[in-house]
Amino acid sequence: MQNDVRELRLAAGLSQRELAEALEVSRQTVNSIETGRYDPSLPLAIAIARHFHRTVEEIFHVD
Repeated sequence: MQNDVRELRLAAGLSQRELAEALEVSRQTVNSIETGRYDPSLPLAIAIARHFHRTVEEIFHVD
């Protein structure tokens, strides 16, 4: 699954650490999601979408 987390995070001027703190996960989790090594759980995907004021489908997609 592809995602736009890195692009959204950079556009918001956030570091991986800052996003991780906002989502209450580790920086390593954010890095793994951004690089596609880890697909987030549904609750975490929803939290990411809410953080960026997007829908889950706008952020996570199959290309």
